[in-house]
Amino acid sequence: MSQIDRYFERYGPAYKWLATGTIMVATISVVLSTTIVNVAIPAVMGAFGMSAVQAQWISTGFLAAMTATMLLADWTNRAFGTRLTMNAAMSVFLAGSVLGGLAPNETILTLARVVQGAAAGIVQPLAMIMLFKVFPPDKRGAAMGIYGVGVVLAPALGPWIGGLLMDAFDWRFVFYLGLPFAGLAILMSNLFLPSREESGPIPAFDFVGVAILSVFLAILLSTLSNAQRLGWESNIILAGFTISVASAIGFVAWEMNTAKPMLDMRLFANFAFSSASVVAFIMGAGLFGSTYLLPVFVQQIQGMTPTQAGLLLMPSGFAMLLVFPIAGRLSDKVPAPIMIALGMAVFAGSSWLMVAANVHTAFWTLAWWTVLSRVGLGLVFPAISSGALKVLPPHLLGQGSGASNFIRQLGGAFGVNLLTVFIERRTIMHADAFAATQTSDNATTMELLREVAGLMHAAGLPDTQLMPAAASFLGRTVMIQSSNAAFQDGFLIVCGIFLLALIPTWFMWRVASSAT
Repeated sequence: MSQIDRYFERYGPAYKWLATGTIMVATISVVLSTTIVNVAIPAVMGAFGMSAVQAQWISTGFLAAMTATMLLADWTNRAFGTRLTMNAAMSVFLAGSVLGGLAPNETILTLARVVQGAAAGIVQPLAMIMLFKVFPPDKRGAAMGIYGVGVVLAPALGPWIGGLLMDAFDWRFVFYLGLPFAGLAILMSNLFLPSREESGPIPAFDFVGVAILSVFLAILLSTLSNAQRLGWESNIILAGFTISVASAIGFVAWEMNTAKPMLDMRLFANFAFSSASVVAFIMGAGLFGSTYLLPVFVQQIQGMTPTQAGLLLMPSGFAMLLVFPIAGRLSDKVPAPIMIALGMAVFAGSSWLMVAANVHTAFWTLAWWTVLSRVGLGLVFPAISSGALKVLPPHLLGQGSGASNFIRQLGGAFGVNLLTVFIERRTIMHADAFAATQTSDNATTMELLREVAGLMHAAGLPDTQLMPAAASFLGRTVMIQSSNAAFQDGFLIVCGIFLLALIPTWFMWRVASSAT
């Protein structure tokens, strides 16, 4: 009798809900830290004097570390058992949270985020493995929908609560918000999660694979972040891209030939899983990229407070709270490609609407556009999670869970990084274009300068300072408009990314149709 069977014997049918509740609490604690810090980024930039590209490492560093460790979940589960793995991961997460709250500079803060991300990467695949162990195959879609409630509850409430904490106290308090959930997760893990099933020696660990993957992620993301500052054709940037490509090829080659791979390449021989993986990558890029863009946009362009930025995201979180259980049940009955295509199209439509966002866009207009995007995501998540794993044999479920989450997070890390670089480049491009039109021949510009100078004269500013002050105001206006236009371009890119995901979704449909 397995330990799962013993738990069912002890607690009866209710055990699957006790196990689900345990992993939901753990997931809430790590998902809180994934998104809540985005609300604090403008404040952190001011506190440490960081540029936008430096600040995005607070988010990208977390995602990169999470991506690297997601593939370890299957090995740690087999080597140490679910209970010990969850306890260790949540303890490391607690330490990273405290370090982030106490960080004296941006280097320590980024390190704390990497520590948090490394722990968080273990938790999410472990949660999916547990769900597939305690629910029968015909109920796994519904289980993913219920689990998704926990995944979206944290982003729904977290940014708002984080904004309140920031406005009342300090940005450092956002790091402490996940601590109670992490402590509760450790307690529940010791009560309801099984220990190691195997009695033999600990399976071999793929140290070489982890090392190569870490080099690939660190070098590539760092190169992308610094390319704009150092020049895309500079020697150090070209060397970084070369090392990244070599590392990627080396990782694939090693994993295909080692006896104990961290990522079993046999997974991708299954065309349905490969197609789902491409969709997951694109979904991660669009989702995390847009989640990063929106709070920064409304604070930098519209001047919202952190609390208002958090409130903006709350209705969308509650919309997902309603959609997830329904979508989970539907994914057990409706083919996954149909659910995914519908959700992707809805999210793309929402991003298309966001292209029109500017400094004058009303709060509730932005909120409803965001609600629409999260309804689309709510349709995609259960279908992509259960659909990718349903096609795998039981002995590859652990690997498949880690790989699916890994690919989605890899897309997220790339999405945040590339969108940040893209917006920085587009801001400079738009600023140059706008500045070129602000000449003495532009009647609108000259009228604005006269009106601003008149207002400043009425306020008591000396005549010698009127035109310099008016020109300074014009410069700030041009920069705000340039940044606004760059963000609009970013939302357009997100729209395109989700429309692009319809192509591999169609391949998933073809595979499913030919199988029946």
